[in-house]
Amino acid sequence: MRRWPVDPARPQTPRASEAKKQSARVLLAVAHGSRDPAAQQCVLSLTSRVARSADGVTVRTAFVQNAQPSLADGMDDAATLAGADGVVVVPLLLSSGYHLSSDIAGAARAAGVPVARPLGPDARLVRALSDRLREAGVPGQVPVVLAAAGSSDPRALADTRRQAAMLAAHRHAPVVAGFATAARPTVDEAVAFLADVTGQPVAVAAYLLAPGLFHDRLRLSTGTWVSGPIGDHPAVAELILDRFRDTAGAAGAPRSLCVAGTGRGMADWTGGACGDRRQSA
Repeated sequence: MRRWPVDPARPQTPRASEAKKQSARVLLAVAHGSRDPAAQQCVLSLTSRVARSADGVTVRTAFVQNAQPSLADGMDDAATLAGADGVVVVPLLLSSGYHLSSDIAGAARAAGVPVARPLGPDARLVRALSDRLREAGVPGQVPVVLAAAGSSDPRALADTRRQAAMLAAHRHAPVVAGFATAARPTVDEAVAFLADVTGQPVAVAAYLLAPGLFHDRLRLSTGTWVSGPIGDHPAVAELILDRFRDTAGAAGAPRSLCVAGTGRGMADWTGGACGDRRQSA
């Protein structure tokens, strides 16, 4: 019987296709999504940086809302490439909260795919935030408001305050979390608080992954300086890969997505993140 050469453009046989799935690994990076094209481009620039260091791991990007590919389409694409056992979802989110615990976790649970922890809080984000503050011309000892989008979920607020504490320890200066929406203190309230406590001008560090509506709001804040979004910083790309490896290496062991604790009132806004006030008084 004559044997014809295999046409690489033709679909593989089920057995060959299944073998390829078993050897493939996919990092599905899932971002919030924005109607601003610059935000989508920023995320794609970040995931491209991740892909260049991924060492055989295929990197795909999806969005929870307002951009394409959707989370559902991204999950289908990743599962087609690697099967559920070969996929890890890495949320491109800086904290826990509704989108992670509901949208992303629900889609991943239905597909039988593990989900990594959110990117923050993490020491590597301190590196990225510090570089963005430096790029904005912020002096080293200036107090800072770590400005997040905001959430009604106490887990998200607690994560942001923990990140503020990390940044304060690094800068040896006061850092307070502030929120653009849905939570207090607002960014301007936090700026006023730090200015009153320290008698110094206050910088606003954008605790946002990409440009868009929330960063536009921060530009109108009362801070003397406003840094750019974290964006495609190399430290963030490194962090995304580590989240993937940690989760893939856990062989599907469940991880808690909850961070307990929330504060109320002005005294709790610092969250332990004001450092030694004597250095800024």
